[in-house]
Amino acid sequence: MLSVTNLTKRFGGFTAVDRISFALEQGEILGLIGPNGSGKSTTFNLIAGTLAPSEGSISFLGQDIGGRPPMAACHLGIGRTFQIPRPFKRLSILENIAVAAYYGQNGQISRTRAWEQAEEALNLVNLPSDPKSPVDGLGAAGLKKLELARALATQPKLLLADESLGGLDEHEMEQAADMLSLIRREKNITIIWVEHIMGVLMRVVDRVMVLDHGEKIAEGLPREVARDPRVIEVYLGSEEIKIADAQGDAGGDAGGDARA
Repeated sequence: MLSVTNLTKRFGGFTAVDRISFALEQGEILGLIGPNGSGKSTTFNLIAGTLAPSEGSISFLGQDIGGRPPMAACHLGIGRTFQIPRPFKRLSILENIAVAAYYGQNGQISRTRAWEQAEEALNLVNLPSDPKSPVDGLGAAGLKKLELARALATQPKLLLADESLGGLDEHEMEQAADMLSLIRREKNITIIWVEHIMGVLMRVVDRVMVLDHGEKIAEGLPREVARDPRVIEVYLGSEEIKIADAQGDAGGDAGGDARA
């Protein structure tokens, strides 16, 4: 579905992403991790079209999308959430999602269908679809769900989920992680998930890719990556045992909540 080859992004003399290559199969959930400043958000911005690559290529469903604007990436089937939700506060919850459904598909659907798809997205994330339900009053978990519903309403084939657990308590984290698994299963959506809450992420993803200072330093199964000496050195630290145990013979139950 997605092929990234020697992807590089420079800002003046600073290289934020340095010759990253990876491929993603349809239906996978890939975890993208690394310390702050490692290049995770820049990689997302390059795939989603917010930034143009300095070098390298990005192929999505056989099309070269490197340098295309976010609007074009969205219309091709790439949906994205953001770390900080910014809903239209004067619109209801349902109206926020209907706007995403309509414009995210380039106005190629009717307004009636946009409302229907908005309701479907809200039902999937367990938010009210009552036309009068306001955005004001949604807590951190509700706003994360709203952000996810907006991305889902665009009918993406690939979802870029950027720190969907930030600001949530332990129970809310587990619910959000289960929700991503459900979305993959019910909608057959491929997911790249950037997250700092390691124990939860490791339980859900199929593979993990680790960045450090813009370079890919590891990629593989969660249990293998959690035990990689270089990954432990730059990122996981003392939490390695907990996370590795979480991916052991117990079948991948949630482990420690290592954070960076």
